[in-house]
Amino acid sequence: MDSLVMALAFLVSMLSTSFPQVSPLKVCPKCGTMEVPPPLSTNSDCGDSSYKVYCNNGVLEFLSAEGMYYRILSIDPCTFKLIIAPPRIRKDLCYSSDLTVGGLRIDENSPFNISTRNTVMLLNCSENLLLSPLNCSSNSLCRLFEEKVSEGSACRNTLCCTFLKDASITSRRIRARVGGCTAYTSVVNMKPDEFPGLWNYGIELQWLPSSLY
Repeated sequence: MDSLVMALAFLVSMLSTSFPQVSPLKVCPKCGTMEVPPPLSTNSDCGDSSYKVYCNNGVLEFLSAEGMYYRILSIDPCTFKLIIAPPRIRKDLCYSSDLTVGGLRIDENSPFNISTRNTVMLLNCSENLLLSPLNCSSNSLCRLFEEKVSEGSACRNTLCCTFLKDASITSRRIRARVGGCTAYTSVVNMKPDEFPGLWNYGIELQWLPSSLY
């Protein structure tokens, strides 16, 4: 019996050596009132640094590849998703606040990408967009945004187009540029029958699971 117990103890020891347990990541402190669940990281002492987000003056933000900060509105660690605020649109001109950097772009090496639950509305577009497969018709949802939401009022009487950010479209960019579309906004899980002022405005990002967590 003693030899059997010793053999089992040796086997357990070998298994624990061969398959070491990964220690859980340290949780980052709150940023303002917002929790920062792993693997998201606000500094080198917590989370996984590949999943970097930024706590600026108590506001949790996501940094694009072009150096623009976007406020994080919510985080769902169970589904590996977070929602960032879309760029502001100027009241006097139909320009997005990130127009100067070409809109939102996520680095190719980032674990984050744009999810397929985003309905993107491109605003103040050139007529070249009429050749695209996007919905640029008079009943496109972007028309409701321009007519019913004050932020979209500067974009009225211009061409706008709407599309669902599905797998056939790049998951790392929403472009804004002069000569294309100078502004955009996005709605997560669009419900067309709701009043446009109640839509869930934001850009949902998803991340790949961390190997450290």
